[in-house]
Amino acid sequence: MAILYAVVARETLVLAEFAAATGNSGAVARRILEKLPPDSDSRLCFSQDRYIFHVLRSDGITFLCMANDTFGRRVPFLYLEDIHMRFMKNYGRVARSALAYEMNDEFSRVLHQQMELYSSNPSVDTLTRVRGEVSEANVFRPKIFHAKLQVHTIMVDNIENILDRGDRLALLVDKTATMQDSAFHFRKQSKRLRRALWMKNAKLFVFFVVVVLCYCRAVLTFLIVLLLYIIIAAICGGITLPSCRSK
Repeated sequence: MAILYAVVARETLVLAEFAAATGNSGAVARRILEKLPPDSDSRLCFSQDRYIFHVLRSDGITFLCMANDTFGRRVPFLYLEDIHMRFMKNYGRVARSALAYEMNDEFSRVLHQQMELYSSNPSVDTLTRVRGEVSEANVFRPKIFHAKLQVHTIMVDNIENILDRGDRLALLVDKTATMQDSAFHFRKQSKRLRRALWMKNAKLFVFFVVVVLCYCRAVLTFLIVLLLYIIIAAICGGITLPSCRSK
């Protein structure tokens, strides 16, 4: 999975977050939140090792995600715009006075769901899809369009440049996180394989049932004929039916 972590916060107060890999990405994200300039809408990027933290600050709420540095900037910011739209549509002014993790139960699922969508479909025309979903909330359209134009002009700064001198952070991501992307595609292939095997087994089962039914029908016919013969033989005095033969 290319996007590995996401958080929604008001200043340094976390309202919802989701991590697709174990590690201390949440701790690093909190340090970034502490160092961001207050009360200013902005789009920022901070690099750390092989990962980039993408920050979108709007309406007094900060939306942050961590992605592999090879994933680029366009898709992570489209993801953040999507999350921003969904969060403000569902919570709006409530978020300005919400307690820590107040939206986590519900919105962490949204973070996860959209994370998988944007990680597995980086070429999807998300801007068009998002605009279709917010046809009743035109206030977000200019911001989304503006974000698309400005993403490529955002400079990527090293995370240590916003920290105090000597306050170095080491980003630790479980090695399994680097396997998330390939594991995701493997699961999709596994599902297709299971579906194909299920269809094959279903066809074999139907064929087996037909064969059994035909066999049972033949056996039943034979038993009926045999029973009739035994009855006739009993009436006609023996196996050769002597009493029933014409003299």
